This record gives sequence, C-alpha cells and structure tokens, in this order.
Amino acid sequence: TATPRIGDILQKLAPFLKMYGEYVKNFDNAMELVKTWTERSPQFKFIIQDIQKEKVCGNLTLQHHMLEPVQRIPRYEMLLKDYLRKLPQDSLDWKDAEKSLEIISTAASHSNSAIRKMENLKKLLEIYEMLGEEEDIVNPSNELIKEGQILKLAARNTSAQERHLFL
Repeated sequence: TATPRIGDILQKLAPFLKMYGEYVKNFDNAMELVKTWTERSPQFKFIIQDIQKEKVCGNLTLQHHMLEPVQRIPRYEMLLKDYLRKLPQDSLDWKDAEKSLEIISTAASHSNSAIRKMENLKKLLEIYEMLGEEEDIVNPSNELIKEGQILKLAARNTSAQERHLFL
C-alpha cells in the first residue's frame, strides 16, 4: 500500500515474455505428441489421467494446462491496457505501465509472428507432399504468398487451361 505500482515491476520482467514465442511455435507439435501417445500407449494415458485427477490440477486436462502459456501474453496485454485506462495520467505508475505495455505488446507480436511462421511452414509442407515431394520447398526463408486457380492461355490457339498456382 505504500507504493501501489506494478508498471515498474512488469517493465523489468516483460522482456522475458519473448521466450513464449518459442513455446507457441512448438505448441501444436506438443499437443499432437500428447494426443498420439495417449492413443498409442495405455500406460501413458493412465499416467496422464491419474495426474489430472489430482486436486492441484483443478479437474483440468493436460492440454488445458498446456494452453495457459499461449494465452498468458495476450491476457497480460489486455489487463495492462485496462489498468492504464483506469489509472490517472498523473499517477507515478503511468510512464512505467505505458512502457511495460509497449514491451508486452512487442512480445505478443513476436508470439503471433511465431505462430504465423509455423502455419506457413505447415502449409509449405502440405504443398511439398501434394507435389510428390519432388521439389523441396520447405524452408523457413520461403513464404507462401497466395495460391489458387488460374487460367493459362496457350500462345498458339488462345485456348485456356486451368492450373493451380502456388506463389
């Protein structure tokens, strides 16, 4: 109660939130692994079920707990925006809270960017498999810009041929 501030604390801790981007990048893969091993291994399934029954888990599934870190940064960003809306602009915490929001917004952006990159790589992998795995296009530097049907006009007789284009 002597110094009711949180902006200065968040400002010091916010740079560490960028590491959530790595967690988010691997989230879908981790969820898929849990699903696969739950289906493949009865022993794994029973261990997970036993752990989930414990009081400390709050009757929530492992997948629910795995989702929490993905939601954390957007939640911090939302709470800090709300805090700033209600905080008087002449408050001692205003500048620190504003700087904290800026850092947390950057971390959220970094996290969203990691998600988009992973989705892009997944899509490239799907295209690679559709093309018969002949041309290796799966590379973090490659980006799918657009795909769709086009009409190719033949130069000789101006007939149109339907094609599917990946740009």
